[in-house]
Amino acid sequence: MNRTPAPSALSRRQWLAAAAAASLALPGRTQPRAAAPEWVIGQTLPLSGPMAPTLTGLTGGSRLALDEVNRQGGIDGRPLRLVQLDDGFDPARTAANVRQLVLQDQAVALLGTVGTAQTAAALPVVAELRTPLIGPYTGSPGLRTRHNPYFFTTQASYADELVQMVRYLQQVQFRRLAIVYQANEFGTAMLPLVQKIVAAEGGTVTAALPLEAAGADARAVAEAAYASQPQAVLMIVAGPAVVPFVKASHARKGIPLYTLSLSVGSAILEALGADAYGLAVARVTPYPWRATTPLARGFQQAMERAGKPIDYDHYAGYINARVLIEGLRAAGRNANGAAIAQALERLGTVDLQGYKLAYSAGHHHGSDFVEITVVGKDGRFLR
Repeated sequence: MNRTPAPSALSRRQWLAAAAAASLALPGRTQPRAAAPEWVIGQTLPLSGPMAPTLTGLTGGSRLALDEVNRQGGIDGRPLRLVQLDDGFDPARTAANVRQLVLQDQAVALLGTVGTAQTAAALPVVAELRTPLIGPYTGSPGLRTRHNPYFFTTQASYADELVQMVRYLQQVQFRRLAIVYQANEFGTAMLPLVQKIVAAEGGTVTAALPLEAAGADARAVAEAAYASQPQAVLMIVAGPAVVPFVKASHARKGIPLYTLSLSVGSAILEALGADAYGLAVARVTPYPWRATTPLARGFQQAMERAGKPIDYDHYAGYINARVLIEGLRAAGRNANGAAIAQALERLGTVDLQGYKLAYSAGHHHGSDFVEITVVGKDGRFLR
């Protein structure tokens, strides 16, 4: 009798594998689905150095918004993943990181860069790679003068903030203003703008004094500023120098101190302690403590889930990410960077139900919202 030879061990394994594959293809059998590809969102920012501690809220808020979307199944079934690279606040590293995030990590969009020079270094790269940069952490007017089809801001500019501050001071008859500006590229670029705005609003500059970037000369600068007999002081300073200058100014309670939104985040507020009382700060996002809009309620719920106290820093990052998310949703499942940029333009009004932005093909600076807040005795911001 002829018998079919027994298959070898290798052919038996092959036969079993083929049988298993065939059984999965039978009607009624569900085949395992491949995981949906991710939307990679890139971000370059100073994760090290003196600026790093002031940015934890901003980045934390962005992550909260992205996590919300992922809990709901992502966008078109695709989860969002944030990839961050440290640039150490070095513009050259910022540009290199942008290139790496897009070309190696396959980021389809970029969340806010940090710093004016850093953002300026990133802009030609995002234009070359046709990848949108959304929500930079700088309000420099100089970055907005020349249109870049892949650059979208989400907050008012420093010029908008300064005009609001100076106009308010003029309304209460405070016309003599001293200016303290940071002795670096940021401060020296801002000084002529501040002087121009003060003059245009009918004010007088009593003194314009540079402050060393780390604030080592804060006491001497404060004494010189107040010796010029101003009715108010404008502090155009960010980072480590804020704390020593505000502390040196605190004894002058009768002369108000006004500053920009980027100057006083949660870390600075905590470092100032009781010396923050009375400090006036321009704000370019809505007040986050009142849950009167869907946006504020969603943010408060996200912060509660994360076990974090509500603050402006997280709210700014949350809003930035929400704008990017709207662009992704409008662009479609297989969109690339160029499609996301075009989708934001087509949307026209991006209504976050508590904060509106307006974009078009020729205008990518979505908001001019500014309001003045004051730090109360308990360290909270008052409107």
